[in-house]
Order: sequence, then structure tokens, then C-alpha cells
Amino acid sequence: MKKILIWDWPVRIGHWLMVGGFIVAWLTAESESFRLIHAWAGGTVLAVAAFRLLWGVVGSRYARFTSFVRGPRAVVDYLTSLLRLQPAHHAGHNPAGGWAIVALLGLGILTGISGWAHYNEIGGHWLEEVHEGLATAMLTVVVVHLAGVFSGSLLHGENLVRAMLTGRKSGSPEEAIASPRPLAAVLLLAWVVAAGWWLAS
Repeated sequence: MKKILIWDWPVRIGHWLMVGGFIVAWLTAESESFRLIHAWAGGTVLAVAAFRLLWGVVGSRYARFTSFVRGPRAVVDYLTSLLRLQPAHHAGHNPAGGWAIVALLGLGILTGISGWAHYNEIGGHWLEEVHEGLATAMLTVVVVHLAGVFSGSLLHGENLVRAMLTGRKSGSPEEAIASPRPLAAVLLLAWVVAAGWWLAS
């Protein structure tokens, strides 16, 4: 086992853009003065989540949904191994983490769409309530995800936050991806800028 490239640039950049966008959107949610910043941050989350859906089909090996979306039995087995303090090692996302990613993407899209509609005064007070409820649900999943990252890092002896920065995790050489996909990362950034500007305008 040695450090190998697992996460490509689009996955890593998209991850941290969603983190930053969600934090800014949450902190500016109640401020009318920062309404435009809130909309821009929410638009960033929505744009990244939409791109990630596409990248989950055509992206590199561990970015694809087929590599980490598993059935309920696999999730239960992994959580059981976690409780025994002997979790199975996965080069990419573990089964439980995979479903957290799916939930965060789905909630990011739904929260962003409802926020955009409310921002443009489509719908009434009920839509604002829906938007806030979705954002709260997303925060809940984020907290669960962070708990999983912390426990996984501790039990595997591997800093998963650093892995999402460097793209490298422990694994065998044949498990590594061939390229960090820099061109796709440029396309992601261009898409986020364009979509975020349009959604907040």
C-alpha cells in the first residue's frame, strides 16, 4: 500500500467549492444586505452539484457513481464493520459515504432550485419554508458526513481531508487513476462562474 492518485481535479475542486458555497450561503441566509452574496453562493452549490451529476457518469474511475453507490446491504455491512472498529478500506468512497454524496448532491440541487425560485419571487412564503427546510436537511447530512470523515480518518489512520486536497489515498498501484483531468477542471470552473452569475442575476 502506498499513496496513489484517487481523486481527480474536478472532484476535489468541486468538493471545496460546494463546501465554501454552502458555508457562505448559510452564514448570509438571514441578511438582506448580503442577499446577492447568498444567491451567488447558492448558485455555486447548484452549479457544482449539476456538474457533478454529469461527472458521476463520464468522470474518472472513482468519480463515477458506479464505483461507490452500493445497495443497503453493503452500507449496513460497512457501518457494522465501523462499529467493530475494523472498517473495510476502500480506495474511493465507502458505501456509506457514497450515499452521503448522493444525498448532498440531491439536496444541493433542490435547495439551489428552490432558492433561485424564491430569489426571483416565484412562489410564496411556502417556498421560502421549503428552501429553509432543504438547507437544514443538507446541514444535517453535512454533519453526518463530517462524522464519517473523522471516524474513517481515525480508524484507517489516513487523513481523508488531506486526501481531498492532494487527491492521494493509500492503495495499490493498479488502483490509481491515470490522470487528474485538468481540462475538465477548467471546464468546471468556467461553468460555475457562468452559471453562478446567471443564477444570481
